[in-house]
Amino acid sequence: QTDYSKLAPIMFGIKTHPDEFELEVVVLGSHLIDDYGNTFRMIEQDDFDISSKLHTIVRGEDEAAMVESVGLALVKLPDVLQRLRPDILVVHGDRFDALALATAAALMNIRILHLEGGEVSGTIDDSIRHAISKLAHYHACCTRRAEQHLIAMCEDHSRILLAGCPSYDKLLSPNHRDDYMDIIKSWLGDQGQECDYIVALQHPVTTDIQHSIKIYGLMLDALLSFNKKTLILFPNIDAGSKEMVRVMRKKGIEQHPNFRAVKHIPFEQFIQLVSHAGCMIGNSSCGVREAGAFGTPVINLGSRQTGRETGENVLHVRDADTQNKIYHALELQFGKRYPGSKIYGDGNAVPRILKFLRTIDLNESLQKTFCFPTVKDCISQDIDHILETQSALAIDLGGTNLRVAIVSIRGKIVKKYTLPNPKNHKDRMQLILKMCADAMRDSVCLNCRILGVGIGGGIIHDNELIHGSTFCAAELGHIMVSLEGPECSCGSRGCIEAYASGMALQKEAKRLHDEDLLLVEGMDMKLTEPITAAHLINAARLGNCKADAVLNKASTALAVGIINILHMVNPTLVILSGILASYYQAPVQHIISERALISTQNIKIVTSELEEPALLGAASIVLDYATRRLY
Repeated sequence: QTDYSKLAPIMFGIKTHPDEFELEVVVLGSHLIDDYGNTFRMIEQDDFDISSKLHTIVRGEDEAAMVESVGLALVKLPDVLQRLRPDILVVHGDRFDALALATAAALMNIRILHLEGGEVSGTIDDSIRHAISKLAHYHACCTRRAEQHLIAMCEDHSRILLAGCPSYDKLLSPNHRDDYMDIIKSWLGDQGQECDYIVALQHPVTTDIQHSIKIYGLMLDALLSFNKKTLILFPNIDAGSKEMVRVMRKKGIEQHPNFRAVKHIPFEQFIQLVSHAGCMIGNSSCGVREAGAFGTPVINLGSRQTGRETGENVLHVRDADTQNKIYHALELQFGKRYPGSKIYGDGNAVPRILKFLRTIDLNESLQKTFCFPTVKDCISQDIDHILETQSALAIDLGGTNLRVAIVSIRGKIVKKYTLPNPKNHKDRMQLILKMCADAMRDSVCLNCRILGVGIGGGIIHDNELIHGSTFCAAELGHIMVSLEGPECSCGSRGCIEAYASGMALQKEAKRLHDEDLLLVEGMDMKLTEPITAAHLINAARLGNCKADAVLNKASTALAVGIINILHMVNPTLVILSGILASYYQAPVQHIISERALISTQNIKIVTSELEEPALLGAASIVLDYATRRLY
C-alpha cells in the first residue's frame, strides 16, 4: 500500500500524457495478499489496467520466508519482463520484492528509475534500498541529503533528480478533504475526537527481531497506561510480524475498549487519520515523512527510521528500553502541534519526474561514472537529549538585585534574568513570580524541562535541604554578632548582613563620601558615578584609615558569624562567593585562626571559582532531589 501511495501520483501523471508515455503496471508481493489490504483492488479502482499479477509471497513471516519470496519473484519475473520489454522500469523504495524486481531488470538490461533512494533508516531496509540504488540507472530522490548520499555512493550526479516525495503532491494540494471527522468516527467510533487519539504502527526490525518484539510490548504497555483512544495497525509482512501479533493478542488489544486494531486502511483515509491525530507512535516511515507535512507530533521507537531526516515534529526514542521512557515521550508529544515540514517535498514531485523521464536518452550508455563527496551527519530530536536537559529554576535574593536562572542538569546556566530588588516584600514576591513565569515560558523554547525551583542559601544534610518548622531555616546572613550593631533590613540589629553585605558597605561608603572622608589621593571617580562598596575597598587599599576601619569591622563580623557556624556544624571547608569574597578571604581566615575553637581553627577558607555559585547551588538542590527519585 505504501508503495502504491508513492507510485500512484506518477502513474496518474503518465496516464494523462498518452502521446508521450505508455504505462504498464506489474503487481506482485504483499499487494496481492488479503491480510495486507489487497492493494491491487485499489489500483483497479483507480482505473489502471494491470498487465501482470505475480503471487510471490511465501507465507511464514520469518527470515527464510523473505528469502524464498525473493527467489520466487526472480523465477517469475523474467517471463513478464521479456514480454513487456519496458524502456524504463520505475521501482519504489526498499522492500525485498522491489529488490527482486530491480535485480531481474538490471540483469536483463532494462533501465531502472529508483524512487526514494539515498535515504537512511537504520535497518536492513538500508541495505535493500542501497542495493536497488546500485542496480538502478536513474534516481528520483526526495531530499537534498539523500541526493548527497547517492553521489557518495558513486552514482552519477547527472542521473539524479531531486524531485521530492510524490505522495506530497497529494498531501500539499489545496483540495483538502472536509469529511475527516467522518473518517475518524468510521475507524474510531463516536469516541474519536480530533487531536485526541493516537495512531500506532510498529513494524519488525528484521536484523533484531527479539528486540523489536520487546519494544512492541513496551509500546503497548505505555499506550494502555496512557489511556487514550488508539488506532493500531497490524505490522507488515516482514520476519517477526507473527510474534508481534501474538504479543498484541496476549495483551488483549483487539478487545480493549480504547483500541481499534485493523489490518489495512486506504492510504487517503489513513493520511487523514494521521493528520488529525493527537500523536503517532511506532516506526513507520509515514511518521517521519508524511506526518511532517501536517505537523502531527510523532514518536519514533527503536532503530527503524532513526537515520531519516525529520521535521521538528519527530521525537526519537532510540533506546526504547522501558515503558516509562515511552510513556514519558507520549506525555511530551501528545496534543502538540508543529509547523508543517516540507523536508520531503513541496508538492511538485510528479511534474519534475515526468520532465526527467522525457530527458532520458534511450540510446545513452548504461555504464555509471563515480565520485565521492562528503556527507554531513544527520541531527534530529531525541528523547535522551531531552532527559539530559532537565533543568531547574534557581533564585538568588540578593540585597541589590533579584536573579533567576534556568540551570541544566549538567550545571550550565542556560539563561539568566537580573532585575533590581524592590524595597518592600510584596513587590519583591510579585517580581520573583513574574521572573519565574518569564523563565518558564522561555524554557519551552530552549528545550528545557523545569523540575522545580531552588532558592540560594540553605543547609544541606545527607543530600536533603533542612527546612525548619516554618520552612525558614538557614537565615545565615541574619546571625547576630553584636547586641547593639547597625540596623539590619530584617528590622533587628547586629546581623552579619548589616556589617558585611554589599548593601551595608555601600551605605558606609556613601556616609564617608557625604562627610568628605572617602576620597584620597590616587582615587579617580567621576561626579556622576554611583558610590559602591568597590570605592570603599579602593580607598582602604590607598591608605584611607576610615574606610579601612569599616572593612575591618565588616571582616570581623563575617568571621564571627562563620565561627558560630563552624562551632555548630563543623564543616571541612568554607567557600566564600560573590564580588567581595576575594577581599574577605584573608582577614576571615586570620580571625578564625585567632578566635575559633582549636577543633575548627585549621578549617580552610577559599573563594569560589564558579560563574554563579549561588544560582548553581540553588539549582543543585532541585536537580539532585528530582533526578534521584525519577530516574
